Amino acid sequence: MNLKLITDIAKSLLLARFRQSLVAAIGVTFSITMFIALLGFMNGLNDLLDGLILNRTPHIRLFNEIKPTENQPVNLSKDFKNGHNFIQSIKSSGGKLEIYNNAAILEAIKSDPRVRGVAPKINAPVLYNSGTIDITGVVSGIDVMAESELFFFNDYVRTGNPIDLKNVSNSIVLGKGLAEKLLAEVGDVVQVTTSKGERLPLKVVGFFQSGIADLDKIQSFASIVTAQKLLGVPSNYITDIQVKLHDLTLAPAVTKEYAQLFQCDAEDIQTANSQFETGSFVRTLISYVVGIVLLIVAGFGIYNILNMMIYEKMDTIAILKATGFSGSDVRKIFLGIALTIGLVGGALGLLFGFLLSIGIDQIPFNTAALPTITTYPVNYSPKFYIIGIVFSIITTWLAGFFPARKASRIDPVIIIRGK
Repeated sequence: MNLKLITDIAKSLLLARFRQSLVAAIGVTFSITMFIALLGFMNGLNDLLDGLILNRTPHIRLFNEIKPTENQPVNLSKDFKNGHNFIQSIKSSGGKLEIYNNAAILEAIKSDPRVRGVAPKINAPVLYNSGTIDITGVVSGIDVMAESELFFFNDYVRTGNPIDLKNVSNSIVLGKGLAEKLLAEVGDVVQVTTSKGERLPLKVVGFFQSGIADLDKIQSFASIVTAQKLLGVPSNYITDIQVKLHDLTLAPAVTKEYAQLFQCDAEDIQTANSQFETGSFVRTLISYVVGIVLLIVAGFGIYNILNMMIYEKMDTIAILKATGFSGSDVRKIFLGIALTIGLVGGALGLLFGFLLSIGIDQIPFNTAALPTITTYPVNYSPKFYIIGIVFSIITTWLAGFFPARKASRIDPVIIIRGK
């Protein structure tokens, strides 16, 4: 049968039940709107929460861990080769935290095409001296430029200029919580003592606020040179090498490769922060489930409306089939009605979902715990919109398929005889 004729008939039936069709379209629109807004907001929240840790965490960390020697002398003795040796209270070996030959390692990593960037670091446990009180904490010696490029260090320094760590000798950036404990202001001098008893006065040039309160109460930053001076070690002393890759998923494999190649301990970001990946997955899964349930509910609305339309239009369907329309033609008419409702409702849902996301993105959100955030986070990924429109079409097609098949099987003789 002529496609234009089928289209005109579907349009007439749709307009004849305009109010019911409009209600069905509004249901699809509401579902898609909430689907887009919910996924955008939840994934924006995921990006925010993960960013608090993941943006500050290297994809690969190289370090030396002090641990007991795996092969004790008794295991190496030929006299006890075939026996079971029970060794208790094993003490750690006399290893050092320093990464040996770190200059060559840094050059080798920088030349790796998989690597986006590398930043050396020194972690030093210290005591911050406040009168007669000593506060335990950690001073991280960093390359300010590399740390800012790879780990967004600039974004978390809320007071002062981070480049002052490089330009001002014997300077330090304190965590916000730590500065409050020490009653320190920018320009003050704080006394820092290492575990070996070395004490060094450091000038406060800024405050750091990561959004993790417990970290900000113990963490501070200095230049690598200042950290080496604090520890009384030579200028080639490094305890950590932080690596960022172009592709995060390569981290576990590259970590094993680097650990074997450079003969040091290595940890990948997936291992260090597995709990955050789990949390993100669960939140995203909940968002998708809620959104899909909304679309399914809208699909049932379309199904009910088409079923009622078939019962009310039995005479029309019978006349169509009696005048030469096949069951396939009737099925196309009702599928066309369902898909029209789905496409119109879906398109409007995408528009209103985008506008609602923009509205959420403009709502002020200011908290001391998240210093880099000023409004509620929203993710505008195109995949959400693609998933939304595709799923709306599939849902409405399925909602229209069964009523359309039922209409195509109506026997016109029975209907006309009953009249």
